[in-house]
Amino acid sequence: MTTNILKPKDPLAIASELLDILNHGALSLMISIGHRTQLFDVMANLPPSTSDTIAEAAGLNERYVREWLGAMVMGGIITYHPNDRTYELPSEYAAFLTRQATPNNMAVAMQFIPVLAQVEDEIIRCFQQGGGLPYTAYPRFHEVMAEDSGQSVVAVLDEGILPLVPRLTANLSEGITVLDVGCGGGKAITKLAQLYPRSQFVGVDVSEEAIALAKSHTEALGLHNLTFEVQDAANLNFQQPFDLITAFDAIHDQAYPDQVLKNIYENLKDQGIFLMQDIRASRDVHQNLDHPARTFLYTVSCLHCMSVSLANNGAGLGTVWGEETALEMLQDVGFQDISVKQLPHDPMNNFYIVQKNTD
Repeated sequence: MTTNILKPKDPLAIASELLDILNHGALSLMISIGHRTQLFDVMANLPPSTSDTIAEAAGLNERYVREWLGAMVMGGIITYHPNDRTYELPSEYAAFLTRQATPNNMAVAMQFIPVLAQVEDEIIRCFQQGGGLPYTAYPRFHEVMAEDSGQSVVAVLDEGILPLVPRLTANLSEGITVLDVGCGGGKAITKLAQLYPRSQFVGVDVSEEAIALAKSHTEALGLHNLTFEVQDAANLNFQQPFDLITAFDAIHDQAYPDQVLKNIYENLKDQGIFLMQDIRASRDVHQNLDHPARTFLYTVSCLHCMSVSLANNGAGLGTVWGEETALEMLQDVGFQDISVKQLPHDPMNNFYIVQKNTD
C-alpha cells in the first residue's frame, strides 16, 4: 500500500502550500522569541498599546519589539488597530501563549525549533557520514525540555498521572523508594519529593548539564528526601531495589534502551511498579498521518532523539519508536503485567503501567 499526504495538485497550489510552510516556520521562531522575552505575558495584561508602551512595559528595545509585532500581526496572532497604531493580544491567543496558560502554553514548545536549528550543519554531516551528536551539542535543550516537561508532566503529575496507578498515591504518602531514570532537569522528581516527604527519591541522568540544572533548581528547597546522580541508565548501580521507577519521555533517547529496560527490571522490587511515559505513536509511518504533531515528532527525532543515541553507537530508536516496539521491548526484559493508559487532555503521550511479577 502506498500512502501520500499530498493529493495531486496543480503547481500553483503546491507553491502556495510551500509558501505557507515558510511563513509558519518563520512564525514559530518569532513565537519562541515572544515567549523568551515575555512579550506575550506583558501584552496579556495591557490594553491595546503602541509599540513604545509595550517595549517599555517589557523592558525591551522598541525597534525590535515593533518588528516582532509586525510578524505577529502578519501571522494573525496579534491584532493591529491602524487608527491609533496600537497592538492587542486577543484573549483567545493569550490562553495558549502565556505562562498563566500552563499547561496549555504552546509558546514553550516553539522554542524547540530554534534550538534544533542550531545543529543543522552538524546533522547534515551525519546524513553524509553517519553517527550522531552528543547531548553537549544542544545548547538550551535541557532547559527547554525541563520547561516543556513542567507543563506536560509536572503540572498534571499529582492529579492526572499518579492516579493512573492503583494505590500509588497512598503508597507514596506512607513512604516508598523511587528512582527517576533520565530525570533531565529534575522537575518531576522534585515535585514528587515535595508532595511526599515520607518517600525517598533519586534522579539519574547521563547529562552532567541536566543534573547540574536539577541541583540548581532544588538547592533552595532544602529537600532531604531527594538526591541527584550522574549515571548512565545502561549501567545503573544501586545496592537496593526500588518500589517505583519512573521514566518520563526518556527511554527512546537511550543508546541501549534494551539494556536500560533490563536494568530497570533488575532494580525494581518484586511487585514494584515501572511507570513509563513516552510518545503516543506507531512505528509504522502511515499510522501516524493523523497525529496532531506528526511532522514535529519526526523532526525532533532526526535532529535530536535519534542522533543522541547514534552518537554513542546506539540503537537510534528515535522519538517515533512506537507503542508496538515499546511493548515488545518491555516483554523481552521480563515484564508481563503491562497496561497502556492515556490522559483525556493529552494526545501526545502514552503511560505504560508495568508491574514486576517474578512468580
